[in-house]
Amino acid sequence: MKKRILVLLLALVTIISLTACDDATIGIIGGADGPTSILIGDVVDILIGDDADNTSNPATENPRSHAPPIDEDGWYYSAEDVALYIHTYGYLPGNFITKNEANDLGWTGGSVEKYAPGYAIGGDTFGNREGILPKAKGRKYYECDIDTNGKNSRGAKRIVFSNDGLIYYTEDHYESFELLYGGND
Repeated sequence: MKKRILVLLLALVTIISLTACDDATIGIIGGADGPTSILIGDVVDILIGDDADNTSNPATENPRSHAPPIDEDGWYYSAEDVALYIHTYGYLPGNFITKNEANDLGWTGGSVEKYAPGYAIGGDTFGNREGILPKAKGRKYYECDIDTNGKNSRGAKRIVFSNDGLIYYTEDHYESFELLYGGND
């Protein structure tokens, strides 16, 4: 009991001396045994925030909550996920192979599924021959198939993305495009 009172008294003296010298923010972390840590200044602001209603607890918060919204090692097939991946990391997910890589596996067209299960065609240059997409000096476009996992054909859905951050989706094999990322995002 004396030890507990001594620890509390020491904490109180420390707090009083610190607040008398400066307008420092002070926080005490402890349990049933009394204080285990005294935090001063910016550390407290980071842990408890500026508003008193903050109920988050950094000690129990999931560390992945601050991770990017999509896993760099994941395999993705939908337009939304592939576009977000490209926007986040700047390149295609690992489950995409170029036409040349697929050819090396025996692929001659159509679905790549039987030659490379789980993979999709992507990473080849998109020519923009029709000039539908905006042109800029040094800009190059690349394409990838969308929603082909487990399918018998490559389908019409594609993501077309540029080396400077533009990401488009087409569901009608390049007849029309929807800008997903880039420009003014």
